[in-house]
Amino acid sequence: MLTKKNSDEAEPEQTLLSTQALDFCHGEQEDYRIVMLKLEAQIEADIVLAEPALLEKIDRLFACNVGEYINLPQLVVVGDQSSGKSSVLEGLTKLKFPRNSGLCTRFATQIIFRRDPSLRGRKISGSIISTTHKIEKGNASWSMSDAESLNEADFESLISEVSEFSKRMRVKFNCSKVHKAMGLSTSAGDNLPTFSSDVFRLEIIGPHENHLSVIDVPGIFKTTTPGLTFKSDIALVRDMVLNYMRNPRSIMLAVVPANVDIATQEIIEIARELDPDGIRTLRILTKPDLVDEGAEEKIIELVEGSQDSEELGWVVVKNLGQKDLQDPSKDRDIAEDIFRHSPPWNRLSKDNYGIEALRARLQTLLASNVRREFPSVRSEVLKRLKECKRALEGLGEERESTEQQRKYLLEIVSKFQRITENALQTNYGSQDAFDDEPELRLATLVANRNALFSDEISTHGHTYAFVSHTHDDDSEDQRNRSVASLANSVCSDADKFESEEECKSIPSRKINSCSDIEDILHDCVPIQDSQTQGTLAWIEKIYRESRGFEIGTFNSTILSSVLKRQSAKWPSFAEGYICDVICVVHTFIKKALTIICNDQRLGQNILSFLLDGLSDKYRQALSTTNFLLRIERDGTPMTQNHYLNSNLQKCRQERITSAAKKSSVSVTYQNGSSGECVPLSDLTQIHHMNNMEQTVQDIHDILKSYYKVARKRFIDNMCMQAVDFYLVTGPEAPMGLFSPAWVYDLSPEQLDDIVGEEASVRRKRKQLKKQLKDLESGRKILV
Repeated sequence: MLTKKNSDEAEPEQTLLSTQALDFCHGEQEDYRIVMLKLEAQIEADIVLAEPALLEKIDRLFACNVGEYINLPQLVVVGDQSSGKSSVLEGLTKLKFPRNSGLCTRFATQIIFRRDPSLRGRKISGSIISTTHKIEKGNASWSMSDAESLNEADFESLISEVSEFSKRMRVKFNCSKVHKAMGLSTSAGDNLPTFSSDVFRLEIIGPHENHLSVIDVPGIFKTTTPGLTFKSDIALVRDMVLNYMRNPRSIMLAVVPANVDIATQEIIEIARELDPDGIRTLRILTKPDLVDEGAEEKIIELVEGSQDSEELGWVVVKNLGQKDLQDPSKDRDIAEDIFRHSPPWNRLSKDNYGIEALRARLQTLLASNVRREFPSVRSEVLKRLKECKRALEGLGEERESTEQQRKYLLEIVSKFQRITENALQTNYGSQDAFDDEPELRLATLVANRNALFSDEISTHGHTYAFVSHTHDDDSEDQRNRSVASLANSVCSDADKFESEEECKSIPSRKINSCSDIEDILHDCVPIQDSQTQGTLAWIEKIYRESRGFEIGTFNSTILSSVLKRQSAKWPSFAEGYICDVICVVHTFIKKALTIICNDQRLGQNILSFLLDGLSDKYRQALSTTNFLLRIERDGTPMTQNHYLNSNLQKCRQERITSAAKKSSVSVTYQNGSSGECVPLSDLTQIHHMNNMEQTVQDIHDILKSYYKVARKRFIDNMCMQAVDFYLVTGPEAPMGLFSPAWVYDLSPEQLDDIVGEEASVRRKRKQLKKQLKDLESGRKILV
């Protein structure tokens, strides 16, 4: 009687279907039990069980699904449909497999025999080992109780019940109860699959069972059954069978009917292709009673000839025919023994004939295979376990709940702040990332751009070159070369230039824009070099166009006019400079997030949520730049710096000295020294200028002196206020936006949008966690 029971503790990958102690030792079967016990005792006298503990460990590895991840030693029964595989399994298990149900085998079945002397009879239990991609929690188990035997109807009912479980797991299958558990098709037109990749695990424990484990897979077929199988099923089953046969640790039991042309059997061809030496292929001939008269010798020669080779050879198995199956009094083992004594089959060695000879061969093969492969299996389990842990670590901490997500994001903030602190303190030796990613050397990049900005404005920031009364052309050329060299150190590769002589204009930007903030940045514009001629003529023109009724002086507004014109290139230099530093900072933030997160998507999510706040910070720096430009160029010229007067006195002295040198003569003094002297009569000619020339010269000297003060002040203010305060180290710097306070202000929905894992990552994590659990169970088994 079958009953369904709920169970919250059911394993997700394996739902148990157990039968309570199915005992063949009761009632009318008592005589048969005695016969079987005697027969089994005689067989066991000739069989030496090898390494039962190792065999049990391998079976337990299968049970905890380790076979999904590594190849395990196993015996695999393969063959075409209707080759007699099910009959062979009946002989091995002493169970009646369902027949006449459309298809016999639609999923892999692992049959495990285990000895337990404490039992009076056999205990049979079944379970489904689900494939990795179908990880769902089952909440039901099935059991069979009050059953004295497991007849065909009971066994078919059990198989059928397993299928119902697989249907709930969206795995589809058929053979009454296993088929329903696996969700397989049970009737034409139900749109359910016919075959499943799940494994049905059937464990038979008894006081006289020998340790053995065999896997039966669906038979290969070439013709579809209308309403039940389709062309896609042909390829599906073939791939499933090949997957088991390709396992280098598997021993293939190739079942072939003796009444067909063996040389043309597809399963034999596949086995020969995968195992050309035949060292892991045991061939099983069934249906010898159907061999045409006269063809028996060929079969016997084939079987006996294999004994002299390194191949595993052949075993002949005689099963009950269709007519005998209808007669309950027919005993399979007795019928097989009677057939063996009939000529010419009586010439076969007992090692090559019968189900018990097959059982003995299987035990020996499995034991030696397990003993040989066990060390490598253990090594591979440990290796895969290590790889699985590394893969899980690569996914980062699990972050499904709001608390997990917030904690994870706070850890990223902490790492970001640490790398920012090291970058600003030039502590580049603290992390390898600074060597691998030059964009992270924030302080150095900003300092280089500061220096370039200062040098460019000092060298090229004025519209007209000031009149110089000293011979400093060599120093000016050296400055030009220095500016070009410094520019190359901060420019993007595409924008590098060798020297100012090769450029008729100077690019305002030296670093390529970041695409995600390009809309708030200024474009790169060419800046023309300063004009070296016509400075005094230009000032005279301004004076003539702006003069009033002043006597011996000039209107103070003229200074503002000439200063604004002389500093006309400052906005382009300043805007290019501030935009470059913004790009340096933004690139640093992006690169740091990418390195810290180890996940490009996560880094992009954080940046996307930060972008509005970052853009506001950048706009503030741009606004400060415009503010400083307005003060210097549009405001009232003003300074309390004594350097203005020093500059002015120096400028006038240089002009007088330069003029005096034109009238100087060389003299030798009484003490023998020499020098330059200017006759007093010539001094009056040095200051000989009309009112216009004197005023223009005064405007030039005052402009030159004040321009130097304003230029240095402007450079310092740009570096300290617009850049350092608003972009680098100040409290308003963009890096400070990504902080714990920002994280705590996020809503659960925002946290999930930022930190929540993608569906693919969640699936991968779930699979890896299951794999880790299975492999960890396997490791414990192998200890």
